[in-house]
Formats: sequence, structure tokens, C-alpha cells
Amino acid sequence: MRIVIAEDNALLREGMVLLLTTNGHEVVATCAAGPEVLPALRAHRPDAAVLDVRLPPTFRDEGLRAAVQARSELPGLPILVLSQYVEQAYAAELLAQGARGIGYLLKDRVGRVEQFLEALERIADGGTALDPEVVTEIVSRKAAARPLRSLTPREHEVLEMMAQGLANAAIAERLVVTERAVSKHIRGVFDKLGLPPEGGSVHRRVLAVLAYLDAAAPASPAR
Repeated sequence: MRIVIAEDNALLREGMVLLLTTNGHEVVATCAAGPEVLPALRAHRPDAAVLDVRLPPTFRDEGLRAAVQARSELPGLPILVLSQYVEQAYAAELLAQGARGIGYLLKDRVGRVEQFLEALERIADGGTALDPEVVTEIVSRKAAARPLRSLTPREHEVLEMMAQGLANAAIAERLVVTERAVSKHIRGVFDKLGLPPEGGSVHRRVLAVLAYLDAAAPASPAR
């Protein structure tokens, strides 16, 4: 996989380069500031990009802006966004363009090598990889005004795991229940949210849930 990395912390940036190259990937470019990102993505057209949300010169949202613009210019470009904290508005804006091929992880996940690599490979395959803490934040902020209040505690658990990109079998394993039970909970979630499954894959159902969760999010991050 050909990858572009944008991260201003030199130690973390070089650590990711070493990690990725050791695991058979090619890092075609690295960026340390916001203005460098789009030119690198345009020039190399990588298979995936790993971008920090906050980059020089302002350390506000340069990485996010580059990600949103890149998805506009290079539709479908898989992007894994890294953030120091849960920044719900940033996650929502990125997801507003469509969740396919999008990941949003907290930086401490990079140190968990298997999780980081799995997330990168998942988005490169067109999947979704959202940090559990990001999903929890999105879900909790929507709960007060949305029909999520009607979900049972178990349905909440299933919804969050679906939003993370987990398939039915993985959800069943984590909850120590059968896949049939997971399917039943998913049907309950969609019924209560007015998002009935249409016979598609688990992935399409996950995208529908993410679109629902994003519907009430702010149009852009707060300044």
C-alpha cells in the first residue's frame, strides 16, 4: 500500500514510517505542515493517507481541511485521521462526505500496532474505522434529541460497534452472544431509528447508521 503521512511531531511521524515500511507498506511522502498535504496527495495519489487533525501553521484544523479537500478532488481516497482528543465536530464534518474509506482514531491507538494497521487496511478496503471513544461521543451527543433514547442498552452497544465498522460476527464475539442475536438487535436499531435494512451488506447498514448519527452535527467545526 502506498501511503502519505501528515504529522508535525517528528518522532511520531518517523515512528509511523518505520512501522508501516516494516509491515510491507510504502510511505511515498511525509508532511509536517498543512500547506504541504494537498500537493503531496495530488502528486502521489496514494492508496491511503494518514493525517493529523491539527498541523502547523495554526494548529487548528489544517489536517481536517486537507482531508475534506482531498476527498473532494480525489473521490474515494481512503483517509485515516489522527487526533489527540475526541473532537466530535471534526469527525462529523469529515463523515458528512460519506463514511466509506474513512477512519478517525485517537493518537494513542497508533501505539497499539495491530489496531492501527487493521484500521488502515480496513479503510483502504473501503471500510470504516472509528475510534470507540469517538463513536461514544457522537452517540451521546445525539441521544438527547434523537430517537436513540428509545434504544435498549444492548442496542446502544450494538449500534456503537456497527459504527466502529465491526461485522456481525465480531460484534457477537465481543458481546458473547450468537450472530442471530446480533441480527435481531440490528433489526431493532433500524426499526427504532427509521432506517430499515434493505437487504444489503453489513457495511451498507453501517454507513446508514453513520449517516444518521451525522445528520444533526454542526456543519463545520467551532472556531
